[in-house]
Amino acid sequence: MARVVVDVMLKPEILDPQGQAVANALPRLGVSDVASVRIGRRIEIEFAGDPDLDRAREIADKLLANPVIEDFTIRVDDAAAVPATESA
Repeated sequence: MARVVVDVMLKPEILDPQGQAVANALPRLGVSDVASVRIGRRIEIEFAGDPDLDRAREIADKLLANPVIEDFTIRVDDAAAVPATESA
């Protein structure tokens, strides 16, 4: 199976209340050196054959991301193609 990863993030000019809530909570945990936090989504799409980046881009553009307020990136997850253990 081939896995394509789609990362969806709010555009930089869009307010991220979830990220702000996390950033505001960090000092209570003793973390004071974080300037900002942005929260997004990671979606994994598994294709039966070779990864189809054009198809994944179409899926992301039409279904997974709102292009008015969100940007997305697409990449092939090479780790999915590598077996976890190798026999000697």
